[in-house]
Amino acid sequence: MNLIDMHCDTLWKLMDVDKEKDLMENRCSVSIPHMKAAGTKAQFFACFTCLSDFENAGGYEGCYGRVQEMIAYLDGQTERYPGEITLARSFAQMQKNEGEGKISAFLTVEEGGVLCGEIGRLDALYDKGIRLMTLMWNYENCIGHPNSRDGSAMRRGLKPFGIETVRRMEELGMIVDVSHASDGTFWDVLKYSRKPVAASHSNCRALCNHPRNLSDEMIRSLAETGGVAGVNFYGAFLGTGKMAEADTAQDDSRIDAMAAHILHMIRVGGSGFPAIGTDFDGFDAKGVLEIPDVSKMERLWEALRRAGVPEGQLEQIWSKNAERVMREVLC
Repeated sequence: MNLIDMHCDTLWKLMDVDKEKDLMENRCSVSIPHMKAAGTKAQFFACFTCLSDFENAGGYEGCYGRVQEMIAYLDGQTERYPGEITLARSFAQMQKNEGEGKISAFLTVEEGGVLCGEIGRLDALYDKGIRLMTLMWNYENCIGHPNSRDGSAMRRGLKPFGIETVRRMEELGMIVDVSHASDGTFWDVLKYSRKPVAASHSNCRALCNHPRNLSDEMIRSLAETGGVAGVNFYGAFLGTGKMAEADTAQDDSRIDAMAAHILHMIRVGGSGFPAIGTDFDGFDAKGVLEIPDVSKMERLWEALRRAGVPEGQLEQIWSKNAERVMREVLC
């Protein structure tokens, strides 16, 4: 089982919550021992910042500084454990790391507002190893508009700087991530993109009617352009595994619901569409958490196998669909 997880918030949790631990030993859902137990090939580590945390500390300028600290933190972790995990900046480097028995760590940014309207910052982040950027979190920023329960807000899309950002990301070799985007932003990204796009940690709106999730039309269009979506383990985005309104859905993170979202992705977008984007360490597990950490990922594998998903498709979900995007986009 070679696993590629396209999104976790472990850097944020280690630096802001679990401050005395590190990637080798921690109370997080992602650690080096957990990843080794899961057969992890690559883990995407988000440099996540929340604008409200920096209201009195420079706003997005403060967020940008925090991203630099998070990049340096992961650099330090790979230097501390060089035989276990190493930074990767390309598909080829990931393959090389795998041959050496090492986990590949990919750096991402979750909140493109840190660019503060300066395209040069995108180049600087790329030079420091960032290979995927989630265009926005839950706030409007210089790039565009986020998901919202307000229908008019959901129709708003990319700003002129956002169009420039998407184009420059593709020129550099950086994956454009539309998780957290409004519907308008999503459709604008597909309009201006020339390479596959990812929704690194998003589920299906047909099964859980949350604005963070993808409609069937979005799934089909993303799949037709070679993109992928990573199933998110957050209970509020999973619902019950049946038709559910997010307002009434529990926070339980159950395997049958995860499997239902993946099966729906296959039905609507094809076997080349679903990937894994756990969102581990990025949500409060107030309810049941049937996969508490990455070492227990075989539970989902077995549930999908029992549901009739053949091993070849399981391998696509676990790594090969994400690899296809990485091979095409990452330089």
